[in-house]
Amino acid sequence: MACGGAAIGGCGRGADSGGPGGSAAPGRASLTAGKGKGEVYVGKDADPVTALRSALAAAGGLEFIRPGSRVVLKPNAAWSRTPAQAANTDPRLLSAMIELCREAGAGKITIFEHTIDRPAAQVLAVSGIGAAARQGGAELIYGATERDFAPIEVPRGRMMKRDTLARAVLEADVFINMPKAKHHSQTQLTLGLKNLMGVNFNRQAWHSGPDLNQFIADYASAVAVDLTVMDASRILLTNGPKGPGKTREPGEVIVSFDPVAADAYACGLFDLDPSAVGYIGKAAELGLGEGTLSNIVVRRA
Repeated sequence: MACGGAAIGGCGRGADSGGPGGSAAPGRASLTAGKGKGEVYVGKDADPVTALRSALAAAGGLEFIRPGSRVVLKPNAAWSRTPAQAANTDPRLLSAMIELCREAGAGKITIFEHTIDRPAAQVLAVSGIGAAARQGGAELIYGATERDFAPIEVPRGRMMKRDTLARAVLEADVFINMPKAKHHSQTQLTLGLKNLMGVNFNRQAWHSGPDLNQFIADYASAVAVDLTVMDASRILLTNGPKGPGKTREPGEVIVSFDPVAADAYACGLFDLDPSAVGYIGKAAELGLGEGTLSNIVVRRA
């Protein structure tokens, strides 16, 4: 598919720096570092777009997007599942975020995902993510090959010292993480920090490594996000991350500049304490955000 609609295999990657085996970049810094630590903004409505707009307004909007900025949105769209099955980010939220980013002055908007189910075209069609990107005029990159990724250093990592990052994210001015809140068989939950596995090339190596939770936290220390927008409109309670399984409808969209606080808050939707999700505490130990519920301020819009 063509650039500007859907770029399968990585259209618009920028200059080739030799693939993941080449010299490593220092990772990605955040435009909003230090902003809103320990603060979470929650919109609640039967319409997820209304919930999103309310939460974003309470958080101060998208003023950090400068005119002409290259913006990358990272939904969870790994599975060939319908929106009702709650395994992927609701495409209505993606459509709304594309529109909101344009209203804020964004230039090029890219949707990046590294799907697990194949073929990718089927995943993007069934999930509704492909249609949302096309209708919003955003570029859609499916990271299919190593050429779509660049090596990065992970200097703060306790177990991970080097890995890969999608070139689109590395080159972006603004990076917004749009995870789906859901059950996961290995880590209890998939939330924002774990959604970053989708901008890494060989995530299977993490699953087979000695400590998946530490790998997730380590990677997040080198791949900063500017904003987390978490879809908790409908959540998957069992048989995650793919399902099908039991679902619940909290009707919430969670917005935060603190990725750890966003994940810690979301645990409560599953009747879990953040301590039950190993990567949250490990990320807090690395100084990536606030993981203790008693220290988190929740502002409901």
